[in-house]
Amino acid sequence: MTHSVRAAFIPLLDASLLIAARECGFAEEEGIDLHLLRETSWANVRDRMAVGHVDVAHMLAPMPIAANLGLTPFSTPMIAPMALGLGGNAITVSAELHHEIGVAGVDDASAAGAGLRQAIARRAKSGRPVLRLGVVHAHSSHNLELRYWLAASGISPERDVDIVILPPSFMPDALAQGDLDGFCVGEPWNTMAVARGAGRILTVKHAIWANSPEKVLSMTRRWADENTGTVNALMAALYRAARWCGDPANGEALAGILSGPAALNVKAGVLTEALSGPARFVAFERAATFPWESHALWFYSQMVRWGMVTHTSDNALTARQTYRPDIYRTSIGAAGGLVPNANAKVEGALMRAETAGASGGMLMLGPDGFFDGRIFDPDALDAYIRQQTL
Repeated sequence: MTHSVRAAFIPLLDASLLIAARECGFAEEEGIDLHLLRETSWANVRDRMAVGHVDVAHMLAPMPIAANLGLTPFSTPMIAPMALGLGGNAITVSAELHHEIGVAGVDDASAAGAGLRQAIARRAKSGRPVLRLGVVHAHSSHNLELRYWLAASGISPERDVDIVILPPSFMPDALAQGDLDGFCVGEPWNTMAVARGAGRILTVKHAIWANSPEKVLSMTRRWADENTGTVNALMAALYRAARWCGDPANGEALAGILSGPAALNVKAGVLTEALSGPARFVAFERAATFPWESHALWFYSQMVRWGMVTHTSDNALTARQTYRPDIYRTSIGAAGGLVPNANAKVEGALMRAETAGASGGMLMLGPDGFFDGRIFDPDALDAYIRQQTL
């Protein structure tokens, strides 16, 4: 029996799993007739799923958490039973600002932050306008991690810069026109800006928080409850797609698939460069598709930090329960995949890759360090939130 599934996505590299699942036949082999609907803005993706126009979505990792915390127009409960990869973001700035900051390489987030702080101070002293930085949505890893990096670098995200919202594919044009001084966005839009000569990559998500979450497969709780077999089959297809996408031998073929007009509609050469570039999108390795509850709680801690939601035990529980490793364990375990034994981990504790217990064998996890050396223990959430500064 074939099950029809409608899925919304934004044209980004980390939509690869959904696109490859359809184009490479993994969805069909699992009994899923997968219909992909390309959207421009994350608000459209969220709202179309909330009102039932689509069944599932390629979604910003913090977005279903925000929805369940009442931060969105609709009160439809959402879940995230699967992640869609790790990394893949970068911070790109104008060529002029990059020259002013004066750092070489993208892997030293501390040096990049220090250089940006000094550039901001010089601009303030000379009376120049504050820098305008673009992110894709308030409830995005881009916004929360950009703010984390800025604050840890001695830059106030509230006072020292102006953070604005823009769809991902608009970022290179906005930078080229001078409407933005920089942006945090997923690939291939950083590589696109560099290829056009509009900007240069300053640092990458991996340098701020190594192997950190980015997008999730999201769906309404009701749809998941009413379609358990379809959910299991879809996730099995996406797991197979993740394995295929994560194999470097398939990079050229993946770039060709993603370049299509119904997919990312970007030249294959740009996509090939983005797939192998410094932003380091991880599709399969490092348990890249597992929905760690500790990831959900870290995003929640940053929502609290920046005044999006009040910290209560009920809100923390809501955030934790948005991510559903139990569904992943059932679906992917039945499909023969390796699944971590734990539902959460201490984030930032792994300075190098290490093995961890998993059903059916061992998994390689990490590194997962934060650039400032901080540790996030989900069992010490209250203390972590108290220690945060604005």
